Amino acid sequence: MNEKKRPYIGVAVIVVRDGRVLLGKRKNAHGAGTWQFPGGHLEYGESIDACARRELFEETGLSIVNLRLGPFTNDVFEQEKKHYVTLFVIADPTPGDARVNEPDKCERWDWFRWSEMPAPLFLPIVNLLRQNFTITGG
Repeated sequence: MNEKKRPYIGVAVIVVRDGRVLLGKRKNAHGAGTWQFPGGHLEYGESIDACARRELFEETGLSIVNLRLGPFTNDVFEQEKKHYVTLFVIADPTPGDARVNEPDKCERWDWFRWSEMPAPLFLPIVNLLRQNFTITGG
C-alpha cells in the first residue's frame, strides 16, 4: 500500500506581555535546543483557539485573553522527515508566571523582545521571520 504522508497542523501561541514574547527552550524532540513559542498539535475536531488555550495551559500554566489569529508557516523538517503547517495565534496572558509543566519537553521559559530573539530559533519562527512578521511594541 502506497500511503502518502500528510503534514501535521501545529498551533503556536505568541504570548505578548509588556512588549515581550514568551519562548521556551525545546528539548527531547525535533528542534531540541531551539527556542519556540508554546504550542502543539491541533487535535481532531478542536478549534484553533481551543488548541492554543489548551497547549499554553498544559505547558506553562498560563491562560490567555484577546486571541487573534495570526499568520501561518509551511515547515519542512528535512532531517526528521516531518512536515508541519504552523498556525500562529497572538494573545495576551492573564497574570501569573510561566512554569515548566513538561520538563521532558521544555528546559525553561523566558520573555524576549521581538527585536532581541535568542538563537537558535525553531524552524516555524525562522519561517515566520522570513515573512517579515512582527509584533508592535517588541
